[in-house]
Amino acid sequence: MKLAAAIDAFDSLMPYVLHLVLLYVSAGLFYFLYKYKSSGGGPNPNLPPGKKGLPYIGETLDFVLASRRGTPEKFVTDRTTKYSPDVFRTSLLGEDMAVFCGSAGNKFLFSGQNKYKALMDPSSVDNSSKEESTKLRAYLPPFLKPESLQHFIPVMDIMAKEHLNQHWSPYNEVQVFPLSKKYTFALACRLFMSVTDNDEIENFAKPFALATAGLMSVPIDLPGTTFNRAVKAGRLIRQRLLALITQKKNEILEKGKTVASDLVDSMLMDGMTEVEIGNKIVGFFIASHDTTSTAITFIVSYLSDYPEVYNRVLEEQMEVLRCKEAGEPLRWEDIRKMKYTWCVASEVMRLAPPANGSFREAITDFTYAGYTIPKGWKAFWMVHTTHKNPKYFPDPERFDPSRFEGNGPAPYSFVPFGGGPRMCPGKEYARLEILTFIHNLLTTFKWVKLNPNEKISYIPSPIPKEGLPIKIQPLLN
Repeated sequence: MKLAAAIDAFDSLMPYVLHLVLLYVSAGLFYFLYKYKSSGGGPNPNLPPGKKGLPYIGETLDFVLASRRGTPEKFVTDRTTKYSPDVFRTSLLGEDMAVFCGSAGNKFLFSGQNKYKALMDPSSVDNSSKEESTKLRAYLPPFLKPESLQHFIPVMDIMAKEHLNQHWSPYNEVQVFPLSKKYTFALACRLFMSVTDNDEIENFAKPFALATAGLMSVPIDLPGTTFNRAVKAGRLIRQRLLALITQKKNEILEKGKTVASDLVDSMLMDGMTEVEIGNKIVGFFIASHDTTSTAITFIVSYLSDYPEVYNRVLEEQMEVLRCKEAGEPLRWEDIRKMKYTWCVASEVMRLAPPANGSFREAITDFTYAGYTIPKGWKAFWMVHTTHKNPKYFPDPERFDPSRFEGNGPAPYSFVPFGGGPRMCPGKEYARLEILTFIHNLLTTFKWVKLNPNEKISYIPSPIPKEGLPIKIQPLLN
C-alpha cells in the first residue's frame, strides 16, 4: 500500500511523466529500449529534424512543464523555430514521434490517407478491442446529425434551467468548472441513455470520474493505485451500461419501438451489438463531457475579463429571449441567431482549446515535407501549431472574436474539433450544448471572478486550479 500511495502522489504531481520516471529507475531496461528505438531498424538520414531527448523519457519533461505553466504552445514554437515549421521529431511517453505543424500538417493528418491509423481512443481504461475504438471516430449515428439534434434543443434548454436553479441560484458563490462538469454529464445521461434519476446518474458519475482519472495515471495495475481503481471502475461502468442497453433492447422488441428517444436507441435500431454500443457510449461520454465543460468554463472566464464582449453577447441573448413567450424553450431558429456568441466561443477555444490534439500511428513508411516518417512512429497533431501562430492569427494572444466573423480563419488552422474526414462527430452536439447553456446563464445571472489571477494548468486540457470561483447575483437585480 505504501508503493500504491507513492504512485498516486506522483500522479497528482505530473500526470504525463509518471510511468516514465518509475520505469527510468530500471536503467538497464531503459538503455536497451533507447538503443533499440534509436536504431529504428537501421540508419535513416531523412528523418525529420529534432531530437529524442533523454533515454526513453525523451522530451516529455519539457512538454509537461510547458503545459503545467499554462504555455503548452511554447513546446511547439521552440522546436518549429529551431528545426522546421513543417514537421519535427521528438520523443514523448517513450515513443518516437513526428509532430506535424501548421494547417498543411493538419490537413495531411485529417485527410484520411492510408498511411496511418488512429490510436485506440480512451473510450475505456479496460478496453480490449482496438478495432471497436478505431471505429468510434468514423461512426456518426443518425442521432448525432444536426437535423436530429435540433429536436433535442428544448431538452437541453430545460435541463440548463433546472441545473442553474438547483445548483447556482441558492448560492452567492459557485465554482464554474465542477458545476459545468455536473451539467454536461447529466445532459449526456439524459440524451445518450434517457437516464434522469439523480441517484442513477451518480451511479455512473462516480466510477466514470475514477475511470477518467486513470487515463493520465501511471499504467501500473497494483492494488490501491489510480490506474487500478480506474480499471475496476471501467469494468463497473461496462457492467452497468450492458445491463441498461439490454433492458432498452428488450423494450424496443416488446413495444415495437421505431423512433429513437436517445443515442442507445439509435444504435440498437442500427443493428449494433450491446458490446459495440457500450464501447461507443463511453467514448462519446468522454468526448462530450470533459471537453464541453472545459469550453463552458473558459467562456465564463473570458466574458468576465472582457466587458465589451460580454455586453454584446448579453444583448444578443436578450434579443433571443425577447422573441420568446414566457416559459417557451429554445429551438433551432433561436440557436441560429447566436452568431456572435459562437464567435466568442470559438475564440475562447482557440486560446484555451479543450483538447490538445491527437496521436496516430504510421502503418507504413511515408514521406512528408521531404522527410521520411518510419512505420511504427507516432504522428502527432496539436492545436498549438496553428491556434497561436501569427501566420494564421495575427497578434495571436489578443482576444478577438471578430476573427470568426465573415469567412473566418483559414481552413485547417482552427481545429479544436479536428477537421475534414477526422472531424469530431460530436461537434454539433457540443455547439448546441454550449450555446444553450450560455444563453441561460447570461439571461439569469451576472458574475465576477473571485480570483482574476487564477492559475491555469494543462493536464492535458486547460484546468483552472481553483475551479473558477465566481460571485453571482440575479441579472435583473
